[in-house]
Amino acid sequence: MKNTIILTVTFISLIFSESKAQDTQSFFKDANNFFESYVFDGKVDYKTLVKSPEALNILGEKAKNIKVAVTDVHTYQAFWINAYNLSVIKGVIDNYPMESPLDKKGFFDAVLYDVGGTKITLNDIENKKLRGEFKNEARFHFVLVCAGLGCPPIISQAYKPETLEDQLQKQTEIALNNPNFIKVNGKKVQLSQIFEWYKEDFVRAGTEIEFINKFRKEAIDEKAKVSYYNYDWRLNEK
Repeated sequence: MKNTIILTVTFISLIFSESKAQDTQSFFKDANNFFESYVFDGKVDYKTLVKSPEALNILGEKAKNIKVAVTDVHTYQAFWINAYNLSVIKGVIDNYPMESPLDKKGFFDAVLYDVGGTKITLNDIENKKLRGEFKNEARFHFVLVCAGLGCPPIISQAYKPETLEDQLQKQTEIALNNPNFIKVNGKKVQLSQIFEWYKEDFVRAGTEIEFINKFRKEAIDEKAKVSYYNYDWRLNEK
């Protein structure tokens, strides 16, 4: 009898684990279809989404109860990156029309989203779920998109566990080689305020310029004078 109970519990646990895995895989697949359908050249088709929010709402329902262990690193990171970007879009849709995410008071630090088995703000997804758990992963800043044009552009695909490393690397390289994002003028360089706000993430193993040069095709003079240009909070609308 004891062995039968153990086998039954094990079998139920396996079924439950398989079901959770299928839910997560389904989420990534549907998220990919969503981004392919509503993101174009780094901008979001908010107007169409306002008229037809069904795909976004279905994704939101799927994301509610998905729980990924932080030890499953790539799945965990990919889930919360997508959750952040989708929640930002949801926040815009819920308050549309708007010219900037800052038009909504508390957009980042007060509005709660029902994601991953918890109610959470955008700031807490970024700072607790991602930056807080992976302090040496500064590339998050180039894939989390805040709905402002000052952000690195949102991509028309989901972040997936099996492709996450390549996606993080690619988007970081694109941002840090973009002359509109990193503005080099001889011995002077202007950086996005992302580098000012989250400086600690970029100087853990050297200076900001040393971090940037890891991803640059043309290195910046390490003695260049660094300043920060104002963030562009205008909506990243198609």
